[in-house]
Amino acid sequence: MLFKLVSAMDKKLSFSSVSAHCDIPCKIYDPITAQLAVLTMIRMVDLLDEFGCKDSFSLNDQAQFARLITEKEVHGLKVKEEIRVIWGDYIKQPQLEQFPELHELTHGIMLAASKAKQNIDKAVTLDLLTKVNRFAEIFWTTKGIATFTATSPYPPAQQLVYPKLDC
Repeated sequence: MLFKLVSAMDKKLSFSSVSAHCDIPCKIYDPITAQLAVLTMIRMVDLLDEFGCKDSFSLNDQAQFARLITEKEVHGLKVKEEIRVIWGDYIKQPQLEQFPELHELTHGIMLAASKAKQNIDKAVTLDLLTKVNRFAEIFWTTKGIATFTATSPYPPAQQLVYPKLDC
């Protein structure tokens, strides 16, 4: 009913067309969400590896193991979604010309995230973090913002690329 009403009004009033480069024109993009999701995956792998030291699993251990696997999966999807949104909505021809590796890097992130979801392998998640950090570095450079690398202040204490913001 609402659609019919708006359509009838549009026919009489001829509303102007509005367009945006993404779902909502917020212009708010930040790869930190993807970076934190990878850190979570790494942390889940570390915790899952601790289960390898046990001879048997209690019911609580089994539940915790399942939770850790589920969180690793959820965060793997989050990595893919966050990178896909930035790549699809923010990255345009000027950025592709400045950084011709972007298509291959983005595809590599998607493949690495899938591989990290399919395995309990710290090396695979660290490779994913390297790729996502490179994506973050490129992203901030396209915005004219310098970056720096620092160790995250929480487990798993891995290196992250951060924007160097003026205070």
